[in-house]
Amino acid sequence: MSLKQQIDGDIKKAMLAKNKEELEALRAIKSMILLAETEKGVSAEITADAENKLLMKAAKQRKESADIFSQQGRNDLAERENQQLEIISRYLPKQMSNEELEVALKALIAEVGAKGPQDMGKVMGNASKKFAGQADGKLISELVKKLLTP
Repeated sequence: MSLKQQIDGDIKKAMLAKNKEELEALRAIKSMILLAETEKGVSAEITADAENKLLMKAAKQRKESADIFSQQGRNDLAERENQQLEIISRYLPKQMSNEELEVALKALIAEVGAKGPQDMGKVMGNASKKFAGQADGKLISELVKKLLTP
């Protein structure tokens, strides 16, 4: 079952349960999927990888918005964004913990043969592809930089 079909089913359930917050988040995800499907150059349904990227983007937006609202003292809006983030997170693949990611990055660095900060691009190219959907790119970048700096 594709993500779009799963979202459609969950939208129906949320409508029947009259769950306004969940319905809003699910409709936002469906909207992103429909926009991606109707972009120029897209001939068929989007791939699972593209769906994961859309979900990661949506989750990142909600997290950043919640942080900004919290800093500005708008806890009501921050709570709403956090609820939507929680709903979006249900559809994301399991995220790697910092420890798991660090171990995997150490193995990747050894595999690539990176020696120092000058090899960061080589490591990041492989890491971004390998851990797409499983870890945030910013976190990957920070850990790679930490691991390559003597």
